[in-house]
Amino acid sequence: MSDSKSEGEVIPVFAALTQPTLLLDVAGPMEVLRLANLYQDKVRFDVRYVGPLSSVMTSIGIALTGIAQLPTELPNNAMVMLFGDVEKVMMQAGWPAPQKDVRGDAEIVQWLKDVVRPGHTVVSICAGAMLAARAGLLDGYACTTHYLDCGELARVAPAARVVENRLFVEDRDRFTSAGVTAGIDLMLYMMSRKLGHAMAAAIARYLVVYLRRGGAEPQISPWLEGRNHVHPAVHRVQDAITQNPAARWPLGSLSRMAGASSRHLTRLFQEYAGMSVTEYKNNLRVALARQLLSQTEMDMEQVAEKAGFGSARQMRRAWRRVYETAPREARASS
Repeated sequence: MSDSKSEGEVIPVFAALTQPTLLLDVAGPMEVLRLANLYQDKVRFDVRYVGPLSSVMTSIGIALTGIAQLPTELPNNAMVMLFGDVEKVMMQAGWPAPQKDVRGDAEIVQWLKDVVRPGHTVVSICAGAMLAARAGLLDGYACTTHYLDCGELARVAPAARVVENRLFVEDRDRFTSAGVTAGIDLMLYMMSRKLGHAMAAAIARYLVVYLRRGGAEPQISPWLEGRNHVHPAVHRVQDAITQNPAARWPLGSLSRMAGASSRHLTRLFQEYAGMSVTEYKNNLRVALARQLLSQTEMDMEQVAEKAGFGSARQMRRAWRRVYETAPREARASS
């Protein structure tokens, strides 16, 4: 390790593995942390794999070995990561599942009760939320899990508020995610919070995945706002608008793209994106206008036209709904 990295913040990450483990639940988020360590030296994530067993079988039939024992205490700034139990999902799909280690699950739950304290961050991927719930770590928190397990999570943790149809949920020091690849979305979001949006975007580009942000905090960028959901038709429309915000995008053509009526698409956007179709288009056009103001010498009318607005006046009205400052200040600060 270089001197610069040794001088930065070190966050101990304890990845608790159960049997059977869904391999992608582990590999996806851990790749995000590995790349974060590779790309920057402000923060280093010191990952340790721990559990009741020294090796566990995974969903694809290969074993993970070299797992350390569960530690008796955690550093003050530790992050604990919990992963999905693949047995239920595989059985529901009619696939043979590796034998479940019931005793190991109980040992992890007791370990969580014993060692997790204020100041620790708990992150669950997929059905890993069940372990946190059984340990009482989600009581009083909003949370989510794989869509197949949301009902069970609500039963196991009646004092928690289970949120469905979300890629992930952030509530203070608890981060929970939906199934499988949503763990990557969650970890990219956490990197954007810790290391900045540019670093999270660089990691996403390397992994060739979308960078979608959500949670309770203010959005980092209008380009990512309203993307923390799992509705494919809404994402399809959002992807198209994102590629060319300045296009007219009449509601009828967007509805055909979504395979829904105009009225139904309007309802879907409000429910899943948390805004109207018009608001979404205008937010992206304002983001494009801001880029043009900071990167070009175009006057206001030219910027408005290039960003898809009918006039500079219309652009200013939309701008005021997003920013407190005037458009000219975006140019002055560039």
